[in-house]
Order: sequence, then structure tokens, then C-alpha cells
Amino acid sequence: MIIAIDGPAASGKGTLGKRLAAHFGLRHLDTGLLYRAVAKALNDAGHYLEDRDSAVAAARALDPSQFDEKALKGHAIGEAASIVSAIPEVRAALLAFQRDFAAAPPGAVLDGRDIGTVICPDADVKIFVVAAPQERARRRAAELRDAGRRADEALILADILRRDERDRSRAIAPLKPAPDAHELDTTHLNVDAAVAAAIALVERTIKR
Repeated sequence: MIIAIDGPAASGKGTLGKRLAAHFGLRHLDTGLLYRAVAKALNDAGHYLEDRDSAVAAARALDPSQFDEKALKGHAIGEAASIVSAIPEVRAALLAFQRDFAAAPPGAVLDGRDIGTVICPDADVKIFVVAAPQERARRRAAELRDAGRRADEALILADILRRDERDRSRAIAPLKPAPDAHELDTTHLNVDAAVAAAIALVERTIKR
């Protein structure tokens, strides 16, 4: 079984992806980490984020088993990843890896921004997670504060709105729900309620 979860930044798709994978006994891939890793590799090497050749080389050299998720989850890396992910050649370089991961038994849950539309268009279940921008900014700020870092909610909201616009307007694989995706609004749901709603949605879809 393949479950595709898409949605904008801080909508809750990553948490849902992990919890659904655990519930259904599937593997999980946060595809956003792939783009974050490319961005971090460029930053570490002193390359411009728009340097296509260096970005593609970094994408082809990725080793997910070596990812430092904590380092990759930083806000600056997330902003950089949004720029890198708009490079068509980078997306092409990572396409095969994501599809191979999804196809390996017993299946997987992948979360990102183009899973249901590009990576796994034939996924058994597609969920498009949404939440109000203000709520997403609040969550991200709380996450940063819990990690002992400073967080300006107004600046985070501005960054989220910029990323939303960039992700939705890019020419290649823009952020949008697949025609057969089920929308899940998590604005007023805590984590457990959102997970329960997602599990019920998957079970209903599979029964059909």
C-alpha cells in the first residue's frame, strides 16, 4: 500500500506521515528532507542555491541514511530547500529515488508537496493536508521554542506565505491537490485528532 500525503509547510503532514506509517506497518519517507539535504550541501560547500549543476550533483550524491534530521529541520534550511526544489533538474534527480522507495514491499507513506500528483500518481490513498497560515506559524514557533530557539511568529508567518506562493506558482510540480486527493484540514485538530481522522480516511478509502 502506498499513501501519499501532500500539503504546505507546517500543515502537519510530516507528523501524520510518521504516525500513519507506524499504524499500518509501512515505511515512511519525509521527501522534504531530500531537498533540505541538497540545500544544506550547497550551503556547506559555499555554492549558490541557484547553481543548477552543483545542486544536481548534490542530489545525486545524497545518502539518506546519513541525514541529520535535527540539522535539516532548521528554518533557514527550509527556506533554502524551497528555492532548490524549484530547480527542474534537481526534482528529476530525486524522482527515481522516491518512486523506488514507495514501490518496495510492503509499501510506504511519503509526505511532501508533489507526492500524489507527480511522485506516486497511482498511490492507493492520497491526502492533502491544509491548515490556516496563522495556525501553521503558531505551530512552527512553538516547535522552535520547545527546541530552545527564539521564534518571531510574525516573521515565520511571512516566510510561510512566501513559501506557499513559491511552491504553488513554480512551473514544475507545483503544490496542489491531486484530483482524487482527500483534503484534511488540521487547523482546529490536535495531533491525536488529526491522526485519527487520517486513519479513518485511509480505511474508508481502502474499503471502497
